[in-house]
Amino acid sequence: MLKRIERLFAHEAAGGIVLIMATVVALILANSELAALYTQVLHLKFTIALGETGLSKPLILWINDGLMAIFFLLVGLELKHELREGRLRTPSNVVLPGVAALGGMIAPALIYLAFTWSDPLHRTGWAIPTATDIAFAVGVVALLGPRVPPALKLFLLTLAILDDLGAILVIALFYTATLKPVYLALALIPVALMALRLWLGAHRIAPTLILGAVLWVLVLKSGVHATLAGVITAFFLPIRDRFGKSPLHALEHGLAPYVAFLIVPIFALANAGVSLTGLTLADLAAPLPLAITLGLVLGKQIGVFGATFALVKLGLARLPEGTGWLQLYGIAALAGIGFTMSLFIGSLNFEADAEMNAVRLGVLAGSLVSALVGFAVLRLAPRPEKTGR
Repeated sequence: MLKRIERLFAHEAAGGIVLIMATVVALILANSELAALYTQVLHLKFTIALGETGLSKPLILWINDGLMAIFFLLVGLELKHELREGRLRTPSNVVLPGVAALGGMIAPALIYLAFTWSDPLHRTGWAIPTATDIAFAVGVVALLGPRVPPALKLFLLTLAILDDLGAILVIALFYTATLKPVYLALALIPVALMALRLWLGAHRIAPTLILGAVLWVLVLKSGVHATLAGVITAFFLPIRDRFGKSPLHALEHGLAPYVAFLIVPIFALANAGVSLTGLTLADLAAPLPLAITLGLVLGKQIGVFGATFALVKLGLARLPEGTGWLQLYGIAALAGIGFTMSLFIGSLNFEADAEMNAVRLGVLAGSLVSALVGFAVLRLAPRPEKTGR
């Protein structure tokens, strides 16, 4: 029995399945007699104080700002690994998925803005449909098994990683509150100490992680979104130490199951609880949820597939080996599964319950349709014998 459980959690689709289960639980709680208690618990204030100085935030913000910083630490570790030793190290491997990722951010943002431009409040959420959820997308691909060529899986992974990098840049540039220069200046101290440790070749990572926690507090106080502290910390962890071991890889492998099976599901449990009471098609057709849904469904398909098609037809790149256009279209559809990152960016834009409920509705609808379309296309698409242009 234990071995079966271990095999289940080792499966590529396991993270996505657990995420779906957490989402279903959130929807049940938000639409049951426990809905009021569910909301109250998420808004309970937790305080960590030293004397008169400290942090006091509702539970949902501890999850979104605190736990998600660990999620972004893992994203940073994966990015550094790929840039130094993986597929992002070779420029030729980056061109096609890189352009696809860029197209997959621009087109959804434009579609979103087309529906919300007249509303100054809603149009600030243009980045919500630009994200791709790696766990969900990879989970759907894993369920298809050998029907998806290895090169196409690699294309999706690279696209999703670059999409995460784009999301990090968007958060850093567009989701910064009023800056507090004193805290921002103080944040340079742990950054400098982490850089010094990396330069000296220190192999113990615990001090760097402690400095990262200090950086998180200072970044949070400065007005810059605190999750970026996770990415910054990751880039100051060594790929190799003086003993030839890889502290970065060890932490990456150690964190991955906790992020996949604990942190991201907790985030989904706290953020995916949309109330369906009295919901009608008119609610889904309202500008905000409709903009998000169409951005994820149509924007990702147009952006990812269109950018890839143009690059290949111009002779600047080739399709992934063993891949046809229909299969690539299926992957473009799966890129519209925004879920975790879309909900996260939505929480940065909107605080009012009405707006966040609309965001949740749009993200869930867009992600579900994208998953179904992508799965159906990849399930039915014939596998070509040769790669075409």
